[in-house]
Amino acid sequence: MSMNRRDFVKTTGALAAIGAVGLPNIALGQGKKVVIVGGGTGGGTAAKYIKMADASIDVTLIEPNKEYYTCYMSNEVLSGHRSMDSIRHGYDGLKAHGVNVVHDAAAGIDAEKKVVKTAGGQEFPYDRCIVSPGVSMLYDKIEGYSEEAAQKMPHAWKAGEQTQLLRGQLEAMEDGGVVIISSPPNPFRCPPGPYERASQIAMYLKEAKPKSKVLILDSKQKFSKQALFTQGWEKLYGYGTDNSLIEWQPGPDAAVVSVDADNMSVETGFGDEVKGAVINVIPPQSAGKIAIDAGLADDSGWCPVDKKTFESTIHPGIHVIGDACIATTMPKSGYAANSQGKVAAAAVISLLNGDEPGTPAYVNTCYSIIGKDYGISVAAVYKLSEDGATIAGVEGSGGLTPMDAPEFALAREVEYAYSWYNNIVHDIFG
Repeated sequence: MSMNRRDFVKTTGALAAIGAVGLPNIALGQGKKVVIVGGGTGGGTAAKYIKMADASIDVTLIEPNKEYYTCYMSNEVLSGHRSMDSIRHGYDGLKAHGVNVVHDAAAGIDAEKKVVKTAGGQEFPYDRCIVSPGVSMLYDKIEGYSEEAAQKMPHAWKAGEQTQLLRGQLEAMEDGGVVIISSPPNPFRCPPGPYERASQIAMYLKEAKPKSKVLILDSKQKFSKQALFTQGWEKLYGYGTDNSLIEWQPGPDAAVVSVDADNMSVETGFGDEVKGAVINVIPPQSAGKIAIDAGLADDSGWCPVDKKTFESTIHPGIHVIGDACIATTMPKSGYAANSQGKVAAAAVISLLNGDEPGTPAYVNTCYSIIGKDYGISVAAVYKLSEDGATIAGVEGSGGLTPMDAPEFALAREVEYAYSWYNNIVHDIFG
């Protein structure tokens, strides 16, 4: 690695603490109103950091759910190595920081009048709005798939009920069954996620149902951290052999184009019908519905933003962060959303006070747990390009787990992953 792990943690910890240059010096609020739509990783972070930097700013967080389940670490629920309770988080911590948490669904954003309207009939005026809506599942991109079909073929790409449903199906499956994972085209939430999921399910099958296997039907020719994943699969699950617990079929022809939920089968681009005992269909995605409805997305289905402040390039005064925004080389991940929430918080405070936002720094770390005591990771620090058009990785920052990493280092990556999780959820909700 270009940096050792301890130095990287120190560097990213410092960046995470400030979010952007000059944050401690801009706490000069004037009682302005900020409304945040979406109480997940990005929205929760932005709300907390605005109040921490300037308690005089009125911050309202609109989120329909009273509890938030993190998608990151939810794959461990599928292997039985983590409980649902361990990924569930409430909003008391944000309330203690002075955030007004409203449990209602945002129904519309009037960018001209600067008002957020909720399904419950409430209206919240704002000086600045931050939208962190996550993703929408594009069910109709796969013939036969729908919200109803997802009750039989869960996507589990929003943690919670769907995660429990998929776990229950795995437990009920007879030994010898095939678990199909349909991986979506780019871009989508958590690029390494489907492959960590395959790993976690294979870990469960190896322990409980060794005659079974996982079949990944992919839309893509390659995937994030592919060499590290396949090396782990070879060591742990016999990948590449006749008895492999994991089989990966690359796209585009292997992509699932239609499903039959009643028949528990899928059709691929090859025209083949494939049956599964458990079928996890992860559909193509776009920015969350409220962002689409508010006209914040372009033809790609994602939201273009000013990379310095995350302010929408379509509707001024509204900032879009997290999975929904177009952040060039930054992945759609939990840590990226956390970092963007801090950058947006700092920018909003500056703009509310008539100041020029500082030059931001951004960070991301992504851990994937392939098996017991076997973890891998990628980490990077990002900076804004001189022309402000892109967010690009800083040369020599972060690093990738080496292909020749010894067993103790791979086991340590798992411990780092757990520590990272505990720290980030405290950073957001604590």
